[in-house]
Order: sequence, then C-alpha cells, then structure tokens
Amino acid sequence: MATLAYNEAKIDTRKRNLAGYTLFFASTLALLLLDLGTSGKGGLGNYIGICVLVAVFGVADAHVQGGMVGDLSLMCPEFIQSFLAGLGASGALTSGLRLMTKAAFDKSNNGLRKGVILFLAISTFFEFLCILLYAFIFPKLPIVRHYRTKAASEGSKTVSADLAAAGIETEANETVDDAKYSERLSTKQLLFQNIDYALDLYLIYVLTLSIFPGFSYENTGTHKLGSWYAVVLAAMYSMWDFISRYIPLIECLKIESRKGLMLAILSRFLLIPCFYFTAKYGDKGWMIFLTSFLGLTNGYLTVCVLTAAPRGYKGPEQNAIGNLLVVFLLGGIFSGVALDWLWLIGNGKF
Repeated sequence: MATLAYNEAKIDTRKRNLAGYTLFFASTLALLLLDLGTSGKGGLGNYIGICVLVAVFGVADAHVQGGMVGDLSLMCPEFIQSFLAGLGASGALTSGLRLMTKAAFDKSNNGLRKGVILFLAISTFFEFLCILLYAFIFPKLPIVRHYRTKAASEGSKTVSADLAAAGIETEANETVDDAKYSERLSTKQLLFQNIDYALDLYLIYVLTLSIFPGFSYENTGTHKLGSWYAVVLAAMYSMWDFISRYIPLIECLKIESRKGLMLAILSRFLLIPCFYFTAKYGDKGWMIFLTSFLGLTNGYLTVCVLTAAPRGYKGPEQNAIGNLLVVFLLGGIFSGVALDWLWLIGNGKF
C-alpha cells in the first residue's frame, strides 16, 4: 500500500505490479510442488507451509490490486471496468474449473486432490502469462502510452519505469513546477473528498465476505444436490458477479449519484436476515437466488464506485485515489472474513 504517497516519492508502479504477479506465480507453483512432493499427505509442517503460501497470496493481491487500480485510474474508466471484469471472470473461471474437476474426478480415487493439481497447474500457466503480458505487451499499447505520458506531464512519478519500458525516456532529474505542484491535493485531502466512496467499497466487501463463501459452505443445510450444493452456489455467485461488472457500461443503468450509491450499498445489508431465514426455513431455489443477487450487486456496485471516484482529478491524484480505494476494499474483505464466524452462533456451532 506504499503507493498512497504519490507525491515526491519515486514509487515504481511497474516493479510493484511485476512483484505481485511474480508472487502469484511463485506461490501457486510452490503449492503445486508441495502437494506433489508430499504426495498429498498432511502434517503440521505441510499445514504451516500452506498457511505461509496463502499469506503470500494476500501480499501479491495487495500489490497487484493496489498497483493496477491506481495505474488504471489515471487512464479512462473503461480500463478500470475491464480490469474489474477480469477479476470477476477469474472467479467465474475458477468455479467453472471446480465444476469440471468435480464432475471428472468425483468418483475416482483421490478425486479432490487430482482436481486441485489440475487447477493449480492451469493457474500457474495463466499467472506466468500475466507476467509476460504486463512486462512486454501492456506498456507498449498506444493508448496506455498516451495516458502515462499525460500523467507524467502532470507530475506523476509512478509511470516513469513503464514509459521507459515502452521506449519513452523521461529525464532522471525532472522536477515539477512549484506552482503546478501546489495545486495538487495531498493524500489526506483526497481521502476527505472521497471518504464516501472509500466507505462504499468497505461496506460492499464487509457484507459480501461475511456471507460468501463461508456461509455458503457452512449454513446451507442438507439438500438433494448433496456435495454439489455448495459448489453450485459458488458458481452462481461468481457467474453473476462477472456478468454484473458489464452492466455499468450501459449508461442508463449506471448509478452515478454519490447518495444513490450509498443508499444502494446500505440496503444490501437487508440480505443478512434474508440469508439467515432462508438457510433455516427456505429451500435451495431461494438460496441460489439470494447468492446470485449477492454476486450481482457486488460486481455492479464495485465498478460504479471505482469508475466514478477518479473523475475530475489530475493523473497523480487519480493514482492516489485508486490506491486509497483499494485499501478500503481490502480492509472490507479482511473485516468480512473476520466476521464470517458470527454465522456459527446462529447455527449453534459456537
């Protein structure tokens, strides 16, 4: 989260993003090698190793999400939407792979482990591809070069390495005009001006992660779908989360009012009693509907907030806003996961 300090500190967004993608690749490969090396056996040492690698995933995610959202915020809103749609697509692809591997290996010996190995192998390949695409292709796209050059002219220090990778050299001792610099808002000022957007993202993910995926796997009861039930719920959430990230591209369906966004986000908390009573008294059809609606609102509102917040600011300020918002987004994810255990009280397990 170091890129919050966007001013005179020469923060290298390129190194940050490449470090994140590399950590994703290395930790996924390490998980695969750990499983193959131990033949899938348990034990305290293996468990600690898995926990460490999962922690590395968290560090990698913070690097990539913070760096990429900050970087894309100084470009056009459609870039942020595409990036967020890609995140949704990754969830949908993961659910699709889980359905396929379960169908393929469900009745075979060590079927779950075989499915995990196949998934990790595919993930490792795609993550290596991400490193290559970001390092050699993305910086050279004409529209990316245009926006990064524009940001550099406005005083941004975070794009220098990416411009150099695209063959655009900037002076090492380039300074920003004092009058021009004084017009730039500080991180604190940007936070105060966008505190509602920051709280929007925090509240979106507090609610979502307090329900999904923990609640879906623990509190859904026993149904005819059996072991497929939780997998189907995860797939429905991921599919609608992915689809909904394209809805804001239709201008008439996009919420742009700051008050309207906050009202829509606060109203999502009505889903808590809905999930609670559906788990106790409803059937699988209602649970699938609620899970789909949770995914639909999660993706849609995330895109609305992240594409609206950077508008009207200069490149360095947009970069900082993107990073600020990701801090609150990740804070919401952490808080939601931490609060997920509260469902155990209502389920009589605590």
